[in-house]
Amino acid sequence: MAPAIVAACLVVYYGGMALLFALIPEILWWAKALMCIVPLVVCALVIYVLLQRMQELNSGEEDDLDQY
Repeated sequence: MAPAIVAACLVVYYGGMALLFALIPEILWWAKALMCIVPLVVCALVIYVLLQRMQELNSGEEDDLDQY
């Protein structure tokens, strides 16, 4: 449950940052696009890592440090 809460907080934070950057009218379009793309990529990566971790937990693999 904790990974989902942390992921949700990060997605809301970075998604809000991308939205705020998109609403600033004085910025050039290419700079605005760059400042929106980076936080959205971070959101996508956070969701990907969360889904990967949820699959690990569902498979019963709590801690993969035992393999090393």
